[in-house]
Amino acid sequence: MSKTAELIIDGKSYTLPVIEGSEGEVAVDISDLLEKAKVITLDLGYKNTGATKSAITFLDGDNGILRYRGYSIEDLAEKSNFLEVAYLLIFGELPTQPQYQKFQHDIKTHTLVHEDVKKILDGFPSTAHPMGVLASLFCSQTAFYPESLDPNRSAEGVYLSIVRSLAKMPTFAAWAYKNAVGHPVNYPDNSLAYCARFLKMMFALPAEQYEVDPVVADALDKLLILHADHEQNCSTSTVRIVGSSKASIYSSISAGINALWGPLHGGANQEVIVMLENIRKDGGDTEKWINKAKDKNSGFRLMGFGHRVYKNFDPRAKIIKKAADDVLNKLGVNDPVLEIAKKLEEAALKDPYFVERRLYPNVDFYSGIIYRALGLPTDLFTVMFAMGRMPGWIAQWKEMRENKEPIGRPRQIYTGEKLRPYIEMPKRG
Repeated sequence: MSKTAELIIDGKSYTLPVIEGSEGEVAVDISDLLEKAKVITLDLGYKNTGATKSAITFLDGDNGILRYRGYSIEDLAEKSNFLEVAYLLIFGELPTQPQYQKFQHDIKTHTLVHEDVKKILDGFPSTAHPMGVLASLFCSQTAFYPESLDPNRSAEGVYLSIVRSLAKMPTFAAWAYKNAVGHPVNYPDNSLAYCARFLKMMFALPAEQYEVDPVVADALDKLLILHADHEQNCSTSTVRIVGSSKASIYSSISAGINALWGPLHGGANQEVIVMLENIRKDGGDTEKWINKAKDKNSGFRLMGFGHRVYKNFDPRAKIIKKAADDVLNKLGVNDPVLEIAKKLEEAALKDPYFVERRLYPNVDFYSGIIYRALGLPTDLFTVMFAMGRMPGWIAQWKEMRENKEPIGRPRQIYTGEKLRPYIEMPKRG
């Protein structure tokens, strides 16, 4: 017998079905409550609203669990690579050897972008935020591939759009960086693997030889895996709701990029570096700032510690901490800001105040450190986040499309003026 919930409004009872997910998550289905009772629910910010059923990512914040398609993030980060994880998220299963080879080959085939994209890039001043550049370049693909606008496109056509999105995203991201620093753009080198190819496009200069550091490439690969999907967050929900209007994959993901751009979503690792810079400018006394963080009246909080979803620990942080240590050791970076970061990390892992409150360093703390060590400007941190999140956005868009979900249409509680008569301008007070 299926479970139900009872809702009583003005003495009248309504029976609502109770849905249970594969991991025991429970939800009350209110889909037809408006039709039955002429009542809507109010949930500011959708903090307790399930907008969809999804088989992609399972997240248990209380117990620090993150799984993609049933595979633990720990196993995937240790044993897999970004492209294999992308395939898993998008198509539901780990690829066989032939499937992976074809997927890898298809992506390499589409890494180049139309030369006219450079004209669009040239229209941006070097002061333009790289996320704005990235969103624009990505959305422009609807002009170069107008067939993607067909809402009834074939499975083969959708696959081609997916491959193009994964293939061209690193090119757009690298070009956004080159625009910001005023350097000539590089074309993709398809003799290299996905992350190595991206690093070469980012950092190679015409006047110098460039070799990809395998330690850096491996750390980037892990970072991208850790950011690949994170359930129904702001940008992912944006991709799904825009896609529900039957918008193209390029338009939908461009909307997700813009949602991620907001400082409350994708800017956390950038805020970590801003905080560290402020501590450095103040003299670098980490103990002073740790004490300020403990003082609830100071208004200061440590960025990159704790997580709004993970109430115990961020499972991604444990993985990326080692990668951050490897990068710093390999590059031998002498940066006072990163030294401050190490002191804060050590204090937070040992200080009873932080341990008791489970305010451990999160993935944003370590990713910010890695990007700083690579010499990236803070404006580019969110671009890196977007590149990692691509497989999740694609998977969520594809799932929404295949489920034939209705167009997203949230409701509201109107709190404005009631009907009032129009007053001619001369008669207004």
